Amino acid sequence: MSSLHSQKFCRPRRTASSRASRSRRPGVAVVELAVLLPLLMLLFVITIDFARVFYFSLSLTNCARAGALYACDPATAGESPYPSVEAAALADATNLSPQPKITSSSGTDNLGRKYVSVTADYSFDTISGFPGIPTKVPLTRTITMYLAANTPNTN
Repeated sequence: MSSLHSQKFCRPRRTASSRASRSRRPGVAVVELAVLLPLLMLLFVITIDFARVFYFSLSLTNCARAGALYACDPATAGESPYPSVEAAALADATNLSPQPKITSSSGTDNLGRKYVSVTADYSFDTISGFPGIPTKVPLTRTITMYLAANTPNTN
């Protein structure tokens, strides 16, 4: 039984070639990392830039929406702390530097309904300077809302 026990749990003999291939493996891993690291860093920087563009575009949309909400309600101007559509829109753009350009226009659609349209423009600068990736991304968001009907105050 002791001979069976010793055969069952003995480690197989290693040859010189298996030891040599095992000792060269860490060097291969370092070379693979050195080859792939620039590509991985490029993907990381592009991902960061994409996330930043998405964040800034959401901020710009909120900025234009705040201006349109201010402009679409005639009673808002008297109660709001902001003196103009531009000031109301820029109040929601405190995280954008430099501040976006705000323009507003109003008109009447083909059904006779009055509307106001607020546009926010911003030039986004990317952090990556790689060829093929733009360094400036123009962002423009336009929000159009119909003017609220004037209702008498019931108080």
